Amino acid sequence: MINKAPEVIFKTRVRNDNLEGDNPFEWKDLSTHELFAGKNVVLFSLPGAFTPTCSTSHLPRFEELYDDFKAQGVDAIICVSVNDAFVMYQWGKSQNAKNVFLLPDGNGEFTRKMGMLVDKSNLGFGMRSWRYSMYLENGEIKKAFVESDYSDNCPTDPFEVSDADTMLNYLKAK
Repeated sequence: MINKAPEVIFKTRVRNDNLEGDNPFEWKDLSTHELFAGKNVVLFSLPGAFTPTCSTSHLPRFEELYDDFKAQGVDAIICVSVNDAFVMYQWGKSQNAKNVFLLPDGNGEFTRKMGMLVDKSNLGFGMRSWRYSMYLENGEIKKAFVESDYSDNCPTDPFEVSDADTMLNYLKAK
């Protein structure tokens, strides 16, 4: 894994209350620099929105422990997935995510540059992110928890070290 978050531009959709009609959202490009510069950030990545472990455990626990992370000096919690902005938005709504920022990596560029893009064609997913979490200070990766069995077409979905509790325990001990 690399030492610094790679510089990429994320294609996101943001709410604009000045827009009229049924769709108050507009496209907004967000750079890695904007997301991480001058901030302490916990970022976790997962294979996909609406998938079982991601929806029942991974995202909900980070959401639940948000205040505990803030108490440890974390400025933001970001969930990145190789899904488009529309999917990430709908997943966030279905999960009632209010604290974790759901970041779409639709083209997998960030994930690829992180060295975490894997082929999950055996499950019909195509190219996806491997499951991991990391703590960054000003864009510099200070700690990463990467699930074992990192490989293309892995038949399992390990979820043992990239969870919210492991990250929070690391920050408390730091």
